[in-house]
Amino acid sequence: MNASPDVRDPRDEMPEHLPAMRAFALSLTRNSAAADDLVQDTIVKAWSNLDKFEAGSNLRAWLFTILRNTFYSDKRKTKREVSDSDGAHAATLFDKPAHDGKLAFNDFSVAFDKLSPEHREVLILVGASGFSYEEAAETMGVAVGTVKSRANRARLKLADLLGLKEGEDILAEADGATTAVMGRSGIQAA
Repeated sequence: MNASPDVRDPRDEMPEHLPAMRAFALSLTRNSAAADDLVQDTIVKAWSNLDKFEAGSNLRAWLFTILRNTFYSDKRKTKREVSDSDGAHAATLFDKPAHDGKLAFNDFSVAFDKLSPEHREVLILVGASGFSYEEAAETMGVAVGTVKSRANRARLKLADLLGLKEGEDILAEADGATTAVMGRSGIQAA
């Protein structure tokens, strides 16, 4: 890799993206062990293909693209498998809420789980992970308009699942995670 002195070595930068990658993987897989495996597979693929990474470009977007492609590739391979359809296993992966904020987040988590993988993915990318619509479009391999449309439909569906009325502000009593997923621009439920 021939990089200028101003550009960081991606091997040194990669560990900084692990928490965000794990969060994205968890949002896609809904299983902590599967998320860890997905992140590990992503790092192995990225490391073995570092020669294909353009020095100076967005490493996080490149890693998220590999992670996303690996997830959907694995999903296609195992689409006949039924994984935790009643949610019994997923229910064991969190602590019981201890106060109102956790109860509200639990309601949010249940509603978020009901979204399609594509809607969860776009909300995590443009909301929680801070990707621009353009970066999310590149990561997902779709047009920017598709990302905007999916994000809007996902936010509306989430607001509907949470039972919000028109004009009711989803962010009024939300915690940081909910705020990030619902949008960075003060989006209100429709």
